[in-house]
Amino acid sequence: MDQVAVFVDAGYLFAQGSHELFGEKLRRGELVLDEAKAVAELIQFAQSVSGKRLLRVYWYDGTSSGPTAQHASIAYLDDTKVRLGFVNSVGEQKGVDSLLVTDMITLARNKSMSDAVLLAGDEDLRVGVQQAQEHGVRVHLIGIRPARGSQSSFLLQEADTKVEWDSSVLNRFLSRREAREVEHAAVAEIASVQSISQIRFDLLFSEMSRAEVAAIVTDFDAKRGIPKTVDAKLLALSRAALKRDLTQDEKRLVREQLASQARAFTRD
Repeated sequence: MDQVAVFVDAGYLFAQGSHELFGEKLRRGELVLDEAKAVAELIQFAQSVSGKRLLRVYWYDGTSSGPTAQHASIAYLDDTKVRLGFVNSVGEQKGVDSLLVTDMITLARNKSMSDAVLLAGDEDLRVGVQQAQEHGVRVHLIGIRPARGSQSSFLLQEADTKVEWDSSVLNRFLSRREAREVEHAAVAEIASVQSISQIRFDLLFSEMSRAEVAAIVTDFDAKRGIPKTVDAKLLALSRAALKRDLTQDEKRLVREQLASQARAFTRD
């Protein structure tokens, strides 16, 4: 089918985009993304390079505690679909590349696209490019300057066309948060961490067997997760303690706090 699909590795966009704009890789909290403008820029490029109508934009990212407000904002945009892998305890994205490769191959095999635009840099994506091409799909690769320094050479070699985005493009939708805003967010985060550190979960443990408490530690160490029934009670207890809803980062913190207290409980 004569359609073009867009595949975006958000981790690559933020890391290399901040390096190109500001000379260093900044944390997500230090960056401001205009989601609508970013998606519009990608769509405009995709239709220009392919001459085909858009299928949709696929946005891939990692998360340690569920979708963020930014993920939700992107997901609500027209013609976009958000796919989430996870971020492990040392900040590494896992499962993102495999989601992207699977979607690319599936759409190619089902003849749902004739062209694919890929904004990414990992060599692991090469197999998706190769198999899509075997089904007749042309792959257009977007890199962020310097592309040969930020993208796998093998991925560059596989692509049908290549383009390099620099600050003149990135400035349209990516900017640096004002230092005052970053400082305010940092202060709020410290206050939040201090409040969460004072929450005790003895009440939860009193309702559980020692084996059930040990299972919390096992689940958290294996997949950074908490059993669903326990998680619901945990979040309810935390909301009551803080007297408000929790942010995604705060949910991650209370889960870490629960696991830490569970570990200490099983040692006693």
